[in-house]
Amino acid sequence: MEFERIAAEYQDRIFRLAVAMLGDRAEAEEAAQDALVRVWKGLPGFRAQSSLSTWIYSITRNACLTARGRRLGAPRTASLEDPAARRAAEGRAVLCASAGDASSAASLLDRLPARYRQVVALFYMQEKSYEEVAHMLGLPVGTVKTYLFRARKSLALQMARERVSKGGA
Repeated sequence: MEFERIAAEYQDRIFRLAVAMLGDRAEAEEAAQDALVRVWKGLPGFRAQSSLSTWIYSITRNACLTARGRRLGAPRTASLEDPAARRAAEGRAVLCASAGDASSAASLLDRLPARYRQVVALFYMQEKSYEEVAHMLGLPVGTVKTYLFRARKSLALQMARERVSKGGA
């Protein structure tokens, strides 16, 4: 496989996933570059035991977790059980489905916990199946469905609160 072709095909998706996980564009750019370097280095050893996209998203996820760990001064791995991460991910799904403009959708998604935001980004934005998301994040399929449900619920509540605060119906 030719790295240039892979990079051209996946760089935007890698960046979007990094933004969804990290919530900061500058940090996401750095993590996306790190992920592409890891893909380049690992490409000779890729055995196609999973799809190329699953492999690339797993590398991207790990690069983002490493970046978040550095930012928090925490160990190199971050727990997907982190309540703040969970809150940040919940908002993305509902936003994508019901927000009027992309900027308000992005704002709502950024409030979700990272683990919900990850699932929403992969399922809705990258159009991955439940099974693919579960495999990529190392979660059971039921957990993926639960995270998506909670994300939609949280986003709906956030949107309702914003409408009320703006005097809308």
